[in-house]
Amino acid sequence: MQWPLLAQRVPLIGYFFVVVACDLALTGWELARTSPRAGQVALFGALLACGAACIEATRRLGMPAGVSRDLLSAWWLPVALLLPPVYALIAPVPLSILLQLRVRRSPIYRRVFSAAALGLAGGAASIVFGHFGLRTGTVRALTSWFGYPGPEVWFSRPVTVVIAVGCAALFSVLNAALVAVAAHAAEPLVRWRDVLWDSERLILDVTEVCVGVLVTIACALSPVLLFVALPPVILLQRSLLHQQLRAAARTDAKTGLLNAAAWQREADMEISRMVRTRGSLALLLVDIDHFKRVNDTHGHLVGDQVLAALADAFRQQVRDSDVVGRFGGEEFVVLLPGADVTEASKVAERLREQVAATPVMLGGVEVRVTVSVGVAVLGQHADDIPGLLASADLALYRAKESGRNQVRLFDEAADLPAPGPRLIAITPADPPRPRRSSDAQSLVIDVDDDAEPVAVAADQER
Repeated sequence: MQWPLLAQRVPLIGYFFVVVACDLALTGWELARTSPRAGQVALFGALLACGAACIEATRRLGMPAGVSRDLLSAWWLPVALLLPPVYALIAPVPLSILLQLRVRRSPIYRRVFSAAALGLAGGAASIVFGHFGLRTGTVRALTSWFGYPGPEVWFSRPVTVVIAVGCAALFSVLNAALVAVAAHAAEPLVRWRDVLWDSERLILDVTEVCVGVLVTIACALSPVLLFVALPPVILLQRSLLHQQLRAAARTDAKTGLLNAAAWQREADMEISRMVRTRGSLALLLVDIDHFKRVNDTHGHLVGDQVLAALADAFRQQVRDSDVVGRFGGEEFVVLLPGADVTEASKVAERLREQVAATPVMLGGVEVRVTVSVGVAVLGQHADDIPGLLASADLALYRAKESGRNQVRLFDEAADLPAPGPRLIAITPADPPRPRRSSDAQSLVIDVDDDAEPVAVAADQER
């Protein structure tokens, strides 16, 4: 059986071994030139114990996939700033093992890479701070357990605190850069700005730096203050984890877009605002053409990557104010506040053209897909979300029926069937689009009396 690491892209495999080798080499170098002292070992153990306590608090809440931010830097930074570099290099190892055993099982190579990246970042911050931030004979040279002969350096030399903040920022930037390169090596099509910082991640990184520096200063005064710092750090971490869990509950794991339930809530609020302000609004229903062929030919994992690539295309073509979600297996929905018929049609056409012109490269294999888009506009085609979904779904069906890879605007005269039974010719070469479970939910749940005939018409169309 092939190891998970060997199934990755060759650049990622090479980068993994380079980072791990650098970490091991630097650790060996620092071990050879560092003489352990009882006070240093005791402080190191106390900081690891605090980190373990935070991990146990995380385990109590659970950490599903996609939730990865924590405040363990609050304990890694004191190790880097108060102790010799070798301690910062080895500190991530026991905590990563604890995370693997107690919180969530991840592929071993990911844990190893994460520990190596953290070790290199912490070792670099420790070396820089030891060279510029402290004088000989202060914290590191005379470390003891219940008090330091030289903690006044943090207050008699304000520049020391400034350098400590800079080294903490260096730790955060270097670790993020190492991880970003790995992410880009795994997915070359992902833009650098998507694997580096966004505003939310930047705020979290700044918070981690501030908390880590404050814990470092408290620990420099006396390690006993660790018992005072631990409860608020755990509380902050639990609050951070709750926010991530709430975000994860709103997000589709495969695409990073809103899931169907979250999109429905956002759309309901947006349409209420538009009705109240008499604004315009449009809805796009997007379906990948022949997506089953992709799964059958290349496998479901490749199909998942195609979905992620399509989600990236959405992010490039829509505004921040637009509400984008994954609505079904290969179906996406976009709400365009303030858009009229003309603008909605232009957005849909740009999206269709981009998807058709941009192949998805997966392991040297080029996968091309197209999309069909149905468009409906508030006030012209329906007055609520169920009605807009039903209208856009009928327009999407017409786009599929007419050859796919096109945009269709809902036309009441053409798309609504005439009363009475209809005979629909079905040919083996072009079978009708199968009924999806997401269609049933979108057209039946919360449909009022005015929208019900549209739902029935949609059923007849299938």
